[in-house]
Amino acid sequence: MTKTFSIPTKLPYAGTTIFTVMSKLAADENAFNLSQGFPSFDCSPELTGLVDHYMKKGFNQYSPMSGITPLKESLAEKTSLVYGVDYHPDTEVTIVSGATEAIFCAVTAVVHPGDEVILFEPAYDSYRPAIDINGGVPVYITLNAPDFAIDWELVRTKITPKTKAIMINTPHNPVGTVLSRQDLEQLAAIVKDKDIFIISDEVYEHIVFDGELHHSMMTHPILRERSFVCGSFGKTYHMTGWKIGYCLAPKELSDEFRRIHQFITFSTVTPMQYALADFLKIPSHYLRLPEFYQKKRDRFNAAIKDSRFTFTPSKGSFFQIVSYDRITDEYDYDLAVRLTKEIKVAAIPVSVFYQDKKDDKLLRFCFAKDDWMLDKAGEILCKL
Repeated sequence: MTKTFSIPTKLPYAGTTIFTVMSKLAADENAFNLSQGFPSFDCSPELTGLVDHYMKKGFNQYSPMSGITPLKESLAEKTSLVYGVDYHPDTEVTIVSGATEAIFCAVTAVVHPGDEVILFEPAYDSYRPAIDINGGVPVYITLNAPDFAIDWELVRTKITPKTKAIMINTPHNPVGTVLSRQDLEQLAAIVKDKDIFIISDEVYEHIVFDGELHHSMMTHPILRERSFVCGSFGKTYHMTGWKIGYCLAPKELSDEFRRIHQFITFSTVTPMQYALADFLKIPSHYLRLPEFYQKKRDRFNAAIKDSRFTFTPSKGSFFQIVSYDRITDEYDYDLAVRLTKEIKVAAIPVSVFYQDKKDDKLLRFCFAKDDWMLDKAGEILCKL
């Protein structure tokens, strides 16, 4: 008789992620996939040509654990150029297999059982599992529509002797907000005399609109000394499937981060690192992104302006949040599934980003798609 095993789960609330669910449903229904945050267009032929070059040159074995030196140097140079902040490539720059790994390693590096970690919700779905697996206690602060602004006075009331970290996401997924310089000043005032770390998800750092600036945690001296800044080449260069990210952090933080990283993925795909090291040296490859994606955002918003959806244009990221409260009172998850099946346009319900599944009648659409797809999806949505 075959033995049946019962495995007590560390994540009892976690099923298959909404991104997998909605992308599969979109594929099954032959729907326009404006749900999961990946571009429908390819990355630069120059970049794939560089990968081909390095593969054929034999750069196909393990890379060093913390990443190849040329890529760490290129990333440090870019960071200095864009933000005026210098990280030492050998000791403060770590290449990892995607920003999700960077976030997990950063949480694991500092969070011990019983430690509290402040989360702002709606929160990306990998944050809480990383905290729970490490025995931490998530402490939620809800950001409310329509502006989703952080109430820093409320944050002060949530700080306790057990607070170990605060998780930041700017530009924000799913709601597309961008933290201001004043937000950084408020955060710095809260943590300056405390042993609190910052874990900052900045994967959309180069995708900001309407003249907004991305204010990285590294640009404030009080925040930089305690921050793990997590980034993504995939979001910047339209190749999310490569799963290459990085973490920038002071040496003492990076040392502990690497202790964790070496036992999770150890190293990241080698020829692609060499390709990125070369590609990153040309600033226009990332400095033109705001203009490129603002045109995508504006095109999608123009396509739905005559619909019954209401929205405030996104300030950053791949995403546009829309309210459907003038259309139906359905639960957002049910509506997202129905729209995918009936009108063949897939979106993400925003309730999945709240621990209590708070339903504000909002959907998240990804506009990192081909223009014809944005136009067609908008035409369909206007008929609702």
